[in-house]
Amino acid sequence: MNTKILSKDKDPMGAAILDYQKSGRAGRLRVLSSMFEEDEMPVKHLFRKVEEMPMLEQKALQLTKGRVLDIGAGSGCHTLALQEKGLEVKAIDISPLSCEAMKLRGVKDAECINLFDPHLSSGNHSEENQKTHSGENQEQFEGGFDTILLLMNGTGIAGKIEHLPALFQRLKTLLNPGGQILIDSSDLKYIYENEDGSFDINLNGAYYGEVDYQMIYKNVKGDRFDWLYVDFPLLKSIAETCGLHGELVAEGEHYDYLARIFQA
Repeated sequence: MNTKILSKDKDPMGAAILDYQKSGRAGRLRVLSSMFEEDEMPVKHLFRKVEEMPMLEQKALQLTKGRVLDIGAGSGCHTLALQEKGLEVKAIDISPLSCEAMKLRGVKDAECINLFDPHLSSGNHSEENQKTHSGENQEQFEGGFDTILLLMNGTGIAGKIEHLPALFQRLKTLLNPGGQILIDSSDLKYIYENEDGSFDINLNGAYYGEVDYQMIYKNVKGDRFDWLYVDFPLLKSIAETCGLHGELVAEGEHYDYLARIFQA
């Protein structure tokens, strides 16, 4: 799996987040895809408070316990909510600008590091990661986590369905005994639904939840990246092949859901 972090000149979402943190406003964060029409992500939404979060995110925060790893933390809204509850949270993101914004917002432990970077498990950061580290006196990673959070379509970072087992195996190495993974996603089959309730899905093609995106903010243009949405039965099945159990915690209003993954 890719262990890189973003460069600042290829970090449009981070640039938008940092702009909003510093000035209270941001320009258009454009979202492009080969599968969908151009869209726009409201940057203000990335700074939402608990009461403004979707039900699934609120449920995930209610279930969070122990020492927490918040993966793809973005602006740090989930981390900050958990800090207020007195939990110890480590927030990680591959966006150096997002990590800078998190520190400005009061996130106590924010680090710019890739989940698959082996230095995450040892605390011995590479020279490159030390340069992009968001805090000079950051505590080193010690031990595992009781809750690992992957929210705002947490399965996305796998990119392709074939990479989901590697994601689960990596998360297993970071879990304490009795720990849990709280992850959300959506079943995109509704895109292919006909008026009669049938679905036009090519079973011989790529998995229908595999999409690609590219973000642009002002003059900052990010690279195109793969993103994965996965239906819950398939998520559960793949988790089981990795020695994990999966349970459906809650369903949203539009084919989205929150799942809890834990060791068998």
